[in-house]
Amino acid sequence: MIRVVLPAHLRNLSKTGSEVQLDVEGPVTIASVLDALEARYPMLQGTIRDHVTRKRRPFVRFFACEEDWSHEPVDTPLPDAVASGKEPLLLVGAIAGGI
Repeated sequence: MIRVVLPAHLRNLSKTGSEVQLDVEGPVTIASVLDALEARYPMLQGTIRDHVTRKRRPFVRFFACEEDWSHEPVDTPLPDAVASGKEPLLLVGAIAGGI
């Protein structure tokens, strides 16, 4: 069971709490977690990654075990703590702007 923490705007869209639990088949990677997330919550398709290119949207970041995984290849296995459900995978909606 993989734990995924969603940002507020994706929680509202998917009508979930802050954390969802997913069953992921095969190796636990960002791609496999997103596949499982989009299969369970189809309304999230296209919000985290582009429909065609399957690349991460610019203002969405991935964190695992307090490390930024946003620029890692999506087929890189996630840490064992995430794969075992001990630690969640965090999806963070980045905010730009300021003075």
